[in-house]
Amino acid sequence: MERVEISHEETMNLICSSQNGDVKAQNFLIENNMGLVRSVVKRFLNRGCEYDDLVQIGSIGLLKAIKKFDTSFNVKFSTYAIPMIIGEIKRFLRDDGIIKVSRNLKELAYKANTMRENMEKTYGREPTISELAVALDITREDLVLALDSTNATHSLYETIHQDDGSPVLLIDKIKCNEGQDNMVVDKIALRQMLQSLDARERQIIVLRYFKDKTQCQVADSLGISQVQVSRIEKRVLNKIKEEML
Repeated sequence: MERVEISHEETMNLICSSQNGDVKAQNFLIENNMGLVRSVVKRFLNRGCEYDDLVQIGSIGLLKAIKKFDTSFNVKFSTYAIPMIIGEIKRFLRDDGIIKVSRNLKELAYKANTMRENMEKTYGREPTISELAVALDITREDLVLALDSTNATHSLYETIHQDDGSPVLLIDKIKCNEGQDNMVVDKIALRQMLQSLDARERQIIVLRYFKDKTQCQVADSLGISQVQVSRIEKRVLNKIKEEML
């Protein structure tokens, strides 16, 4: 089925109908959002599970999103559905034991954690994924795979440490790397969220997370204080967190 462009209001009406037992509306929503499922699945390829199987699991997450979505929230359905689809696939891979952690991955994860601690002591801050990968002479992808294979799942909004009274969140450590297929879903969600911000908020988020600027650099560019940047950034992250939930 070719995707049909429908308005936000039409989507909400279809969701309400589906939640009230309209199977036709439910099937339409599933078919019309399969592109979203396939975009999510791309980031989980080459992990021991067939593409079609992951699409089926992702479809279950999409169905759950349709059933649980609260139409009174001022948020697009796709913004809510993406984490549901990702969560369903991750749960399947974890619970079904699809991901096998090899001895080499465990050893690499141990080296990475040791190196990270040493670099944190040297630089007075936690190194980025790119810095850690360079220090270990491995690719970013191999490093992320090793760390992800042994670490528990964390919230993007988990506080890593306090920086001059302002919390530094796990999402602060995520770098934008254009051209990678597994960033498609993030861009879909971020584009929708950025549209809900005012001009100043959007400018700060773009400079911080797309241009990789520090809070001080952003403050200099906009002619405001670092404290103001920190407060606005924190407020926006909280807004994004609420929308994702």
